[in-house]
Amino acid sequence: MIKKLLGALALSLTCTLTFAAEGGVHLDRAPDRITDLAALQNGAKLFVNYCLNCHSASSMRYNKLMDLGLTEAEIKKNLLFSRDKVGDLMTISMTPEDGKKWFGAAPPDLSVIARAKNSNFGPSGVDYIYTYLRSFYRDSTKKTGWDNTVFPSVAMPNVLWQLEGPRSYTRVQVHEVSDDKGAAHWTRTTTVFDDSGIPTVKNEAMPGYEGESSVSGRFDSADAKTFSQFESNVADLSNFLGWMAEPGQLIRKQIGVWVMLFLFLFLFVAIRMNHAYWKHVR
Repeated sequence: MIKKLLGALALSLTCTLTFAAEGGVHLDRAPDRITDLAALQNGAKLFVNYCLNCHSASSMRYNKLMDLGLTEAEIKKNLLFSRDKVGDLMTISMTPEDGKKWFGAAPPDLSVIARAKNSNFGPSGVDYIYTYLRSFYRDSTKKTGWDNTVFPSVAMPNVLWQLEGPRSYTRVQVHEVSDDKGAAHWTRTTTVFDDSGIPTVKNEAMPGYEGESSVSGRFDSADAKTFSQFESNVADLSNFLGWMAEPGQLIRKQIGVWVMLFLFLFLFVAIRMNHAYWKHVR
């Protein structure tokens, strides 16, 4: 049994290290708002307005949002824009076939996307979503007009671009190139995508460079205030998706605290009883 437990632990650590190695992109830590009902309500509104057109949440019903402090009347007024009823599942009219035809891939169901993107002992699924939604930039060479640093060549466009405001993206790549004679030289390629997605490329020779190839990037926002509000909205949306993946997690954590307190109390009582029982034998 001990060997099996140690094997499972080693496997989970291996999966974590593999995820970190294959991810390639640093994931920012999302603000923890999983207990903030106002933030979760705003996240629900953003989800319905910006995500539910293409992505379904077929494991969630509208009336479950009452757990976030919303009334049935508020849900009907602010979150239902079709013939759906409060007790209906969050489905969409677009079929997977249509999604594949229009986007090249069917948009996934987002019911448990936050749990699906979790990593063992690493960034959470909420962190992944928070970073992903803040990593879009315009690229006129792509079919949708957008690209993403977390998920390169993603089929999804930036649906939150109006909230984000204009910004540019600068990518710096250090790599080897071969000249006409086949000799290898190091070059720094700087590509700037302006807020319209028009790329400007600049190549610089790096004679004597002895390092390794690398890729780095930087976003520049034209309106810091607008982008700050956008980041707050993305944090609310990411935390809502984290809540939707497991609506009972808050109760589970509260129960877990009481269970741990009970176990510590029971351990103390058991130690005292053991001492009292054996004191005359010794």
